[in-house]
Amino acid sequence: MALERAAVRTPFHSVVAYAPTRVASFTLGLVSEVFGFDRTSRGLPAFDFTVCTQRPGQLRTDTGLTLTVEHGLDRLATADLVFVMPWEETDPDPAEEVHEALRAAYRRGAIVASQCTGAFLLAAAGLLDGRRATTHWRWTDAFRDRFPAVTLAPEVLYVDEGRILTSAGVAAGIDLCLYLLRREHGAAVATALARDMVVPPHRDGGQAQYVAVPVPVRCDDERLASVIGWARAHLDRRLTVDELATRAMMSPRSFARHFRATTGTTPHAWLLGERLHRAEELLETADLPIEEVARRSGFGTAAALREQFVRRRGVPPRDYRRAFAVR
Repeated sequence: MALERAAVRTPFHSVVAYAPTRVASFTLGLVSEVFGFDRTSRGLPAFDFTVCTQRPGQLRTDTGLTLTVEHGLDRLATADLVFVMPWEETDPDPAEEVHEALRAAYRRGAIVASQCTGAFLLAAAGLLDGRRATTHWRWTDAFRDRFPAVTLAPEVLYVDEGRILTSAGVAAGIDLCLYLLRREHGAAVATALARDMVVPPHRDGGQAQYVAVPVPVRCDDERLASVIGWARAHLDRRLTVDELATRAMMSPRSFARHFRATTGTTPHAWLLGERLHRAEELLETADLPIEEVARRSGFGTAAALREQFVRRRGVPPRDYRRAFAVR
C-alpha cells in the first residue's frame, strides 16, 4: 500500500522534470511552482528542483517560448522523483537513451511520474506494461491502440502504481503533485501548499466530469458551495443526504444528482473523503487519543476510523501518526 511504502522510505527531496521538445509550458510551470518555489519560511519542506532535457541548451515550448535548460539526462541519475512533462503531440520520444535513462531511474528506486501525454513516453519505455495508467481523455484511443499491454483508466485524475504514477489532463498534474506530497510528506504539507496556491487540496471524482458535460447553473453552484462549506465545519456530526439537501433547498434526489454532476462524486463518497482528510490532519498535528480523532472527524468510534483508514489509506491510524506526526 502507498502509505506503507511512505512509512519506510525517506520522503523525496530531489525532483527533476524531464522536458521534451515542445514541452507544455503550463505543466512545466505547474511543477516548478510546486517543487521549485522556496516555501521554507512558511514551514514547508525544501526541494532540490531542476529541469533536464535530452540535450542541454535551448528548448522550445508548445507556446513558442524558448527556455535555456542546463541539465541533460545525467540529472535523472540522482533524482528521488522524476516527472515526465507532456508535449503537444502524442508520439513518444524515439530516443532509446531517454527510455533507458527513465528505466535506470526507476531501477535505482526513484519515483517516476507523468502528466497528460507524458504517459506515452513512460509506456514507450516499457515502464507501464502490466500496470494501470491514465492520460488525457482525448488521447485514450490512441494510447490503447499503441500500448495494449497497459491497462488504461481514462476516468480518473491520476493512478498510483507505487513508484510509477500517471495523471490525466494538465490540471490533473496539480492533483498528482498534491497527492504525492500527501503520500510522502503528509496531509499537513499538502494542505498548506494547496492553500498557498489557492487550489483544493484534494478533488474527488475523475476526468468523466469534464467530458461533454453541461455547465452547471451558477446559482446552484453557489448554493452547493455554501452547503459544502457548512458540512466541512460540522464533520463531527451525523450528516445525511436529506439534511444537506434541505440546506440546499433541493429534494434529496435532485441534490444527489446535482452534487455528482458538479463534483464528480456522490455526497456519501465526498463526506467519507473529507472525514479521512480531517482525521489525517488531526493525527499529524494534534496530540489527541484515537477515540477523539474518530469523534472529531465524524467516524464516531476508533474501530470505525481504523476500518476506513486501513481500507482507504492502507495503514492503521496509529501507524500513520508515527509516520507523519509533526514533532
